[in-house]
Amino acid sequence: MELKTNAALIIIDQQKGILQPRLGRRNNPQAEERIVDLLAYWRRTGRPVIHVQHLSRSPESVFWPQQAGVEFQERFMPQAGEQLIQKQVPDAFCATGLEASLREAGIEQLIIVGVATHNSVESTARTAGNLGFDAWVAEDACFTFDKADYFGHAHSAEEVHAMSLGNLHGEYATVVSTAQILKAG
Repeated sequence: MELKTNAALIIIDQQKGILQPRLGRRNNPQAEERIVDLLAYWRRTGRPVIHVQHLSRSPESVFWPQQAGVEFQERFMPQAGEQLIQKQVPDAFCATGLEASLREAGIEQLIIVGVATHNSVESTARTAGNLGFDAWVAEDACFTFDKADYFGHAHSAEEVHAMSLGNLHGEYATVVSTAQILKAG
């Protein structure tokens, strides 16, 4: 496992709205600290950072543009020289120009972190893999929420997270820990 010098860190939806208690119980309480660790490393080593911001089409969403939940959390504010991608669906590649900007910059390796594991992280990682990128998902730098399945059976955030990572690993992405990523650098 080798981390390329131009590997892009893609931070998905680290906006104020994701902290809303109404979203329910979550897993990985240390996920934001792991994202901060990776972001600090990326900035220190001059690797590309891409911030993904969700602009919901639904007024009920925590990411509705007309309220504070859509704003980035302070610790994840984009800095000069870092790219901002705004999306309206879970997949950060869909109608955003992300693929074109990565290809133009010659970036082939993507480290994907953020929220929610089963939603925007999984859909973005699936597309990354389908497009031929070397996608890594940092399992301890992502989190999700308790969720019922199609048949109404409740699953813990830990189970939802594990299933989503299982869907990705080996087919669309490589699932790794923050420590493995930093060690590979």
